[in-house]
Amino acid sequence: MNTYRRHAREPRRCLIVDDSQLIRTVARKIIQEIGLDAEEAPDGYAALDACSVSMPEAILLDWSMPHMNGIAFLKTLRAQPDGARPVVIFCTTEEDAGHIEEALTAGANDYLMKPYDGESLLAKFTQMGLV
Repeated sequence: MNTYRRHAREPRRCLIVDDSQLIRTVARKIIQEIGLDAEEAPDGYAALDACSVSMPEAILLDWSMPHMNGIAFLKTLRAQPDGARPVVIFCTTEEDAGHIEEALTAGANDYLMKPYDGESLLAKFTQMGLV
């Protein structure tokens, strides 16, 4: 009897970091439709806790959050031993070039303007090689 079991590749995981429950719910639905597993965190501290348990392949990150904003989270994440690995897409309502430059300098791989939809999120994830 062959006891060897072939395991299918586990889906990639995306951590959605946003203080809005509505945005997290909508993003989770889109991400799951794309074929990724989704986790949620309401602020930077909760996101760091989630990353310390298991580092996701992707992070959708809100800029403005209570307790620890997106920039502070990103700088802390990137300083961790495995913190360079996840693709981080900053989600913002700010169209100011300086705002976007700050996110990219802090370690974001790309940015996405809010409100985003499934098509724009899929395009970013495809561009980043996540799907």
